[in-house]
Amino acid sequence: MPNSDLHWLTIAEAARLIERRRLSPVELTDALTARIETLDPQLDAFLLPTPEKTREQARAAEREIMAGSYRGPLHGIPFGLKDIYATAGIRTTSHSKICENLVPTEDATTVAKLYRAGGVLLGKLATHEFAHGGPSFDLPWPPARNPWTATTSPAARRAAPGPRSPRALCLARSAPTPAARSEARRPCAASSG
Repeated sequence: MPNSDLHWLTIAEAARLIERRRLSPVELTDALTARIETLDPQLDAFLLPTPEKTREQARAAEREIMAGSYRGPLHGIPFGLKDIYATAGIRTTSHSKICENLVPTEDATTVAKLYRAGGVLLGKLATHEFAHGGPSFDLPWPPARNPWTATTSPAARRAAPGPRSPRALCLARSAPTPAARSEARRPCAASSG
Protein backbone atom coordinates (compact mmCIF):
# COMPACT_ATOMS: atom_id res chain seq x y z
CA MET A 1 0.00 0.00 0.00
CA PRO A 2 1.44 3.40 -0.94
CA ASN A 3 2.24 5.72 1.97
CA SER A 4 -0.26 8.21 0.54
CA ASP A 5 -3.08 5.73 1.31
CA LEU A 6 -2.10 4.68 4.84
CA HIS A 7 -4.55 7.14 6.44
CA TRP A 8 -7.45 5.06 5.08
CA LEU A 9 -6.46 1.99 7.09
CA THR A 10 -8.69 1.08 10.01
CA ILE A 11 -7.07 0.56 13.38
CA ALA A 12 -7.67 -3.19 13.02
CA GLU A 13 -6.04 -3.30 9.57
CA ALA A 14 -3.03 -1.27 10.70
CA ALA A 15 -2.67 -3.36 13.86
CA ARG A 16 -2.61 -6.60 11.85
CA LEU A 17 0.01 -5.20 9.48
CA ILE A 18 2.14 -3.90 12.36
CA GLU A 19 1.88 -7.17 14.30
CA ARG A 20 2.95 -9.14 11.19
CA ARG A 21 5.79 -6.62 10.62
CA ARG A 22 4.43 -5.68 7.20
CA LEU A 23 3.97 -2.06 8.32
CA SER A 24 6.33 -0.10 10.51
CA PRO A 25 4.91 2.20 13.20
CA VAL A 26 7.48 4.77 12.04
CA GLU A 27 6.32 4.46 8.41
CA LEU A 28 2.68 4.84 9.42
CA THR A 29 3.38 7.75 11.74
CA ASP A 30 5.55 9.54 9.15
CA ALA A 31 2.79 9.19 6.53
CA LEU A 32 0.16 10.61 8.90
CA THR A 33 2.47 13.39 10.09
CA ALA A 34 3.10 14.42 6.47
CA ARG A 35 -0.66 14.43 5.83
CA ILE A 36 -1.25 16.56 8.91
CA GLU A 37 1.42 19.04 7.80
CA THR A 38 -0.25 19.26 4.38
CA LEU A 39 -3.93 19.47 5.35
CA ASP A 40 -4.07 20.93 8.83
CA PRO A 41 -3.37 24.54 7.80
CA GLN A 42 -6.80 24.47 6.09
CA LEU A 43 -8.58 22.39 8.75
CA ASP A 44 -7.15 23.61 12.07
CA ALA A 45 -7.92 20.17 13.52
CA PHE A 46 -4.71 20.04 15.56
CA LEU A 47 -4.33 22.66 18.24
CA LEU A 48 -0.88 21.31 19.07
CA PRO A 49 0.88 18.70 16.92
CA THR A 50 3.63 16.83 18.82
CA PRO A 51 6.00 15.69 16.02
CA GLU A 52 9.07 15.08 18.23
CA LYS A 53 7.13 13.01 20.78
CA THR A 54 5.32 11.26 17.93
CA ARG A 55 8.56 10.16 16.27
CA GLU A 56 10.08 9.10 19.61
CA GLN A 57 7.03 6.97 20.51
CA ALA A 58 6.86 5.43 17.02
CA ARG A 59 10.54 4.46 17.14
CA ALA A 60 10.12 2.96 20.62
CA ALA A 61 7.08 0.95 19.45
CA GLU A 62 8.99 -0.31 16.43
CA ARG A 63 11.98 -1.38 18.57
CA GLU A 64 9.69 -3.25 20.99
CA ILE A 65 7.76 -4.98 18.21
CA MET A 66 10.94 -5.99 16.37
CA ALA A 67 12.27 -7.40 19.67
CA GLY A 68 9.14 -9.57 19.98
CA SER A 69 7.35 -7.47 22.63
CA TYR A 70 4.09 -6.75 20.82
CA ARG A 71 1.66 -5.24 23.38
CA GLY A 72 -1.58 -5.61 21.44
CA PRO A 73 -3.75 -3.92 18.81
CA LEU A 74 -2.91 -0.32 19.77
CA HIS A 75 0.86 -0.85 19.77
CA GLY A 76 2.33 1.54 17.24
CA ILE A 77 -1.06 3.04 16.31
CA PRO A 78 -1.06 6.85 15.97
CA PHE A 79 -3.90 8.69 17.72
CA GLY A 80 -5.03 12.25 18.39
CA LEU A 81 -6.33 13.51 21.72
CA LYS A 82 -8.93 16.20 22.13
CA ASP A 83 -7.29 19.05 23.99
CA ILE A 84 -9.32 18.37 27.12
CA TYR A 85 -7.22 15.38 28.23
CA ALA A 86 -4.39 16.16 30.64
CA THR A 87 -1.02 15.25 29.12
CA ALA A 88 2.05 15.48 31.33
CA GLY A 89 4.47 18.06 29.98
CA ILE A 90 2.22 18.99 27.04
CA ARG A 91 -0.01 22.05 27.09
CA THR A 92 -3.68 21.25 27.69
CA THR A 93 -5.91 24.26 27.04
CA SER A 94 -9.41 22.77 26.77
CA HIS A 95 -9.58 25.30 23.91
CA SER A 96 -10.11 28.07 26.47
CA LYS A 97 -8.26 31.30 27.21
CA ILE A 98 -8.27 30.58 30.93
CA CYS A 99 -6.21 27.42 30.36
CA GLU A 100 -3.98 28.84 27.63
CA ASN A 101 -0.74 28.14 29.53
CA LEU A 102 -1.73 25.04 31.52
CA VAL A 103 0.87 22.26 31.36
CA PRO A 104 -0.25 19.29 33.49
CA THR A 105 2.25 17.28 35.50
CA GLU A 106 0.30 14.03 35.13
CA ASP A 107 -1.49 12.22 32.33
CA ALA A 108 -5.24 11.65 32.46
CA THR A 109 -6.14 8.00 33.05
CA THR A 110 -7.21 7.60 29.41
CA VAL A 111 -3.88 8.96 28.19
CA ALA A 112 -1.87 6.73 30.53
CA LYS A 113 -3.80 3.68 29.28
CA LEU A 114 -3.22 4.60 25.63
CA TYR A 115 0.51 5.02 26.30
CA ARG A 116 0.68 1.66 28.16
CA ALA A 117 -0.97 0.03 25.15
CA GLY A 118 1.81 1.44 22.96
CA GLY A 119 -0.22 4.17 21.24
CA VAL A 120 1.60 6.99 19.45
CA LEU A 121 0.36 10.53 20.17
CA LEU A 122 0.14 12.71 17.04
CA GLY A 123 -0.98 15.77 18.99
CA LYS A 124 -3.79 17.61 20.71
CA LEU A 125 -6.99 18.12 18.70
CA ALA A 126 -9.17 21.21 18.67
CA THR A 127 -12.52 21.00 20.40
CA HIS A 128 -15.21 23.42 21.41
CA GLU A 129 -14.32 25.29 24.59
CA PHE A 130 -14.39 22.73 27.43
CA ALA A 131 -15.96 20.31 24.89
CA HIS A 132 -19.32 22.07 25.23
CA GLY A 133 -21.32 24.30 22.94
CA GLY A 134 -20.37 25.41 19.48
CA PRO A 135 -17.35 27.04 17.88
CA SER A 136 -16.11 30.25 19.44
CA PHE A 137 -14.39 32.87 17.33
CA ASP A 138 -12.93 34.97 20.17
CA LEU A 139 -10.28 32.44 21.27
CA PRO A 140 -6.53 32.44 20.58
CA TRP A 141 -7.03 29.53 18.13
CA PRO A 142 -9.33 29.19 15.15
CA PRO A 143 -12.15 26.64 15.33
CA ALA A 144 -11.54 23.38 13.49
CA ARG A 145 -13.03 23.08 10.00
CA ASN A 146 -15.02 20.16 8.63
CA PRO A 147 -12.69 18.41 6.13
CA TRP A 148 -15.58 17.34 3.94
CA THR A 149 -17.23 20.79 3.81
CA ALA A 150 -14.81 23.48 4.96
CA THR A 151 -17.55 26.10 5.28
CA THR A 152 -19.33 24.24 8.09
CA SER A 153 -18.48 23.32 11.64
CA PRO A 154 -17.11 19.80 12.16
CA ALA A 155 -20.00 19.14 14.52
CA ALA A 156 -22.51 19.85 11.76
CA ARG A 157 -22.26 16.20 10.65
CA ARG A 158 -22.78 14.64 14.07
CA ALA A 159 -23.89 15.38 17.60
CA ALA A 160 -20.56 15.12 19.47
CA PRO A 161 -18.44 18.27 19.73
CA GLY A 162 -15.06 18.66 18.08
CA PRO A 163 -13.47 18.14 14.70
CA ARG A 164 -14.62 15.43 12.34
CA SER A 165 -11.25 15.61 10.60
CA PRO A 166 -9.11 13.13 12.53
CA ARG A 167 -10.30 10.22 10.34
CA ALA A 168 -8.80 12.13 7.45
CA LEU A 169 -5.59 12.76 9.44
CA CYS A 170 -5.08 9.92 11.93
CA LEU A 171 -6.44 6.45 12.62
CA ALA A 172 -7.77 7.07 16.12
CA ARG A 173 -8.98 9.98 18.18
CA SER A 174 -10.33 10.44 21.63
CA ALA A 175 -14.08 10.66 22.03
CA PRO A 176 -14.73 11.88 25.55
CA THR A 177 -17.58 10.66 27.67
CA PRO A 178 -19.30 13.13 30.00
CA ALA A 179 -17.20 11.73 32.88
CA ALA A 180 -13.99 12.22 30.89
CA ARG A 181 -14.99 15.80 30.07
CA SER A 182 -15.54 16.41 33.76
CA GLU A 183 -12.17 14.87 34.67
CA ALA A 184 -10.45 16.91 31.98
CA ARG A 185 -11.96 20.20 33.19
CA ARG A 186 -10.89 19.87 36.81
CA PRO A 187 -7.21 20.86 36.37
CA CYS A 188 -8.19 23.96 34.42
CA ALA A 189 -10.80 25.06 36.90
CA ALA A 190 -8.30 24.61 39.73
CA SER A 191 -5.61 26.61 37.93
CA SER A 192 -7.85 29.55 37.07
CA GLY A 193 -8.67 30.48 40.65
